[in-house]
Amino acid sequence: PVTDEQIRQLAATAKAYSLALLWWGPERHMDGAEATELEHQRRMVSLRAEGTIAILCPVGSETLAGVVIMNLPPDEARALMDGDPCVRSGMMISEVHACHGFPGDAIPA
Repeated sequence: PVTDEQIRQLAATAKAYSLALLWWGPERHMDGAEATELEHQRRMVSLRAEGTIAILCPVGSETLAGVVIMNLPPDEARALMDGDPCVRSGMMISEVHACHGFPGDAIPA
């Protein structure tokens, strides 16, 4: 079992991040959607490569398009997501929340 001390030690390492939920919007199937989504994907992969996005998780759902954890405060993350091609076009709706995580956590290979 996990001890109280282990919990306190882990909690002391927490770092602030932003969590973005990308929901499919009303213009998901608009004319030109494929090109706009490719532009979105290129932007997201670029932000991941430069370290702004720590975790990038596309979601195969009819409602949720993706989940992103960013190394930014929420106001900066919101501004960044507001500039996304899919968000600007109405293909996606962005929802940003402050969150905490533990540096070194990773998705298993």
